[in-house]
Amino acid sequence: MVAVAAALLLAGCAASPLRIDTRHQAAAQASRVQFLVLHYTVADFDESLRLLTGTEPGVSAHYLVRDDPVRIYRLVEEHRLARHAGESWWAGTTPLNASSIGIEIVNPGYTDTPEGRVYAPYPQEQVDTVIRLAREIVARHGIRPEHVLGHADVAPGRKQDPGPRFPWRRLAEAGLVLWPDAAQVAERLEFHRRNPLPAIAWFQERLAAVGYRVPRGGELDQATRAVLSTFQMKYRPADIAGEPDAETAALLDVASTPGGMRALAPAAD
Repeated sequence: MVAVAAALLLAGCAASPLRIDTRHQAAAQASRVQFLVLHYTVADFDESLRLLTGTEPGVSAHYLVRDDPVRIYRLVEEHRLARHAGESWWAGTTPLNASSIGIEIVNPGYTDTPEGRVYAPYPQEQVDTVIRLAREIVARHGIRPEHVLGHADVAPGRKQDPGPRFPWRRLAEAGLVLWPDAAQVAERLEFHRRNPLPAIAWFQERLAAVGYRVPRGGELDQATRAVLSTFQMKYRPADIAGEPDAETAALLDVASTPGGMRALAPAAD
């Protein structure tokens, strides 16, 4: 009888709720979410959903944005970790899964043809939906514009998504990211066209100042080309060969200079 009574007493203690006083809040606090990372799925919707909700290969994302019909699916609650960024780095933060929200966008990615690699476009309604979703996430967590990134930005060379057809300028017009000031770019472009191109070490230094993880040895190696190509995908998608040139130098000059990145006015309908 004594043993039974003791067991019941312990069970009662275990069942009683822990009382926590929540009347006081610390001023020094913020969301754990610091980054928003955008991806493309390189698959149709059914396959994308299967990959992102299955146990193999162990990948997930907070949101999936379907292409046809356009619809948002929340696959992971925002306060929980999703495995979408993998080995990733931005401006000294690594890896990013624990501090980011991932949006996967249904898009086939690219097709390799005899004429070269062809990237698939994004439907306007899908882009509009991604922008609306991103705005809500950014507002909810206080994510800074320089922390709204593509998977390629945080894993250059290993990843290319969301690719050169993704309209980053539209996101800038929506106030989600900043854009190199056009007047400053034109001025720097004139300078770089009149003068010899900077050394590779200069390009590496400026890419690192923007936030990219890039070698610093002064050599135009494969890793440096991958980062150059990633930068070009976002700001100069017409040519993403990863070659240092005057236009890339001008864009980097402005993007890495305080005050060079500006908010854009919304595009006229």
